Amino acid sequence: MERSAQQRFDYVVVGASHAGIEALRAIRAHDGDGSVAVLDREVRLPVSPTVLPYVVSGKRGEDGIALRERRWFDELRVDYRQQARVTAVDSAKASLSLGDGVEIGYGKLLLATGATPAVPPIDGLAAVRYHVLRTLDDALALRDAGRSAGRAVVLGAGLVGMHAAENLARVGARVTIVEMRDQVLPGYFDATAAARIEAVFRRHGVEILTGRRIEQVVARGDASAVALDGGELRDAGLLLVAAGVRPDVAYLAGSGIAVGRGVVVDAFMRTTVPNVWAAGDVVQTASFFGDTTPAGGILPDAVEQGRTAGMSMAGDPAVTAYPGGVPLNTYGFFGRRALSVGRDAPADAGPDWEVLVRGGTGSEDYLKIVLREGRLQGVFGVDVLFDPGIMWELILRRVELGARAAALLENPEDAGRVLMSGLWR
Repeated sequence: MERSAQQRFDYVVVGASHAGIEALRAIRAHDGDGSVAVLDREVRLPVSPTVLPYVVSGKRGEDGIALRERRWFDELRVDYRQQARVTAVDSAKASLSLGDGVEIGYGKLLLATGATPAVPPIDGLAAVRYHVLRTLDDALALRDAGRSAGRAVVLGAGLVGMHAAENLARVGARVTIVEMRDQVLPGYFDATAAARIEAVFRRHGVEILTGRRIEQVVARGDASAVALDGGELRDAGLLLVAAGVRPDVAYLAGSGIAVGRGVVVDAFMRTTVPNVWAAGDVVQTASFFGDTTPAGGILPDAVEQGRTAGMSMAGDPAVTAYPGGVPLNTYGFFGRRALSVGRDAPADAGPDWEVLVRGGTGSEDYLKIVLREGRLQGVFGVDVLFDPGIMWELILRRVELGARAAALLENPEDAGRVLMSGLWR
């Protein structure tokens, strides 16, 4: 399509990761003729963040990992543009401004711009070279640097930091993980599961410092050193900042679109201004549980939000309200496996809560099942096989387990399948 200073499309999707792609599929399923533009700020074709650790480890190359090839967009008759960074949204004029000066008008707009790495305000950090892991270019740079790092420091023990630390250890680096909270993988696993995971890392030579902070970063030639809150120093031939992400919303200043912890949306992913939707890591959504359980930030949620947004945008009568976020994470480490779905019981849990645990001190595996009023709230396991997608569905469908909870604890994989087969009949 020939570009001019001003253009207009029936639909504009900003962002081409899971949420944007699923929305595009939903739009085209109901509206095969409307004009569509997809604006992707990246130079490369979109990839899933879940593949990046495998690029760092060298298990995957940079070829053949795109979520969609360009021909897929062409077959859907979509104007797919790379290096198209949105700098402003004018909701009154229903238009977008791009970094190259182009202005694009829209009938309906989806914001699926994702998130950017959070960089904490540590003294000296801005003056040294450090890595983040959010894009394919980040992964390639981290992979190359890790081959000769010698000593590496990872700031943050979330999934990104733990994946990266493992891969750096595998290529021979001496790795230190610094986490300000009192366990690894906070928000994903309870203290018992986290301790088991941490023990495996320690056996592979990874130093883990929980409940600690980096107070200063000091340049040392091409490398750096970090000063911890206790005064100790750790050399860092490679420094990775994996302190979480923040929704990418800077371009929305002055747009009138409400932003809290992300773009504020309703159950159909509509923002606070007409004809604008949002989905994926950029949004602030409610928890399925109606509490403060963290919502969003996982692939299944991004897909579900994108589908809901796309159907709503296209006016598909089959659209249903997004039910709210249910955390779901699968985590492989040093040949082991950990899974978490849903929420844990709160510290002040009353008699309507029940927690079932299998595997204690010295046991090879660990499984925790959390119930409220007999309905599944969360499942957490280390080296226990179960289908996290089935557990996710059991939570969303508010299935009352009753006496079947014991069978789920004994054999979660088979019992989960039996439960779901009954629901699908």
